[in-house]
Amino acid sequence: MTLPNPRITFLLVFLFVSFLLGSAFYLEYVRGLEPCKLCITQRVMLLGIGLVSLIAFLHNPATIGRRVYGLFISLWAMGGLYFAGRQLWLQSLPEDQVPACGPSVSYMVEVFPVTDVLKALLSGDGNCAEVLWTMMGLSIAGWAALGFAGLILFGGWQAFRKP
Repeated sequence: MTLPNPRITFLLVFLFVSFLLGSAFYLEYVRGLEPCKLCITQRVMLLGIGLVSLIAFLHNPATIGRRVYGLFISLWAMGGLYFAGRQLWLQSLPEDQVPACGPSVSYMVEVFPVTDVLKALLSGDGNCAEVLWTMMGLSIAGWAALGFAGLILFGGWQAFRKP
């Protein structure tokens, strides 16, 4: 069996990530779902994966470059999986154990120092525990976790596959 061209697979990952980000913006701007702090952090992780994939596609690297790009994709995806997992954990908490909701991100950017904003983006709050949308029984965070897990596998496959 012939393996697909690495350049084409990087392009497919870029298109997949573009679809995921487009879906997130659709849910935000068309459906009116306000993203929580962990959702925004997961978008940043997806953006990192998309940029690495696009650069890899344009660069069309040899074996070592393909491995480096694959590992970077896996690292970004591991970060995304961590934050999706944290959001799933917050969503699973009983109501009396959910942390208090904080101010919106736009307000925090205007008022608080950057370090406080970053801390809030990385830890989430009560807004992250609210499930606003599901498909086939999974919340957005659940679908994100599945996507990130697949991207971890893809990055590992790109990094360690035979030339």
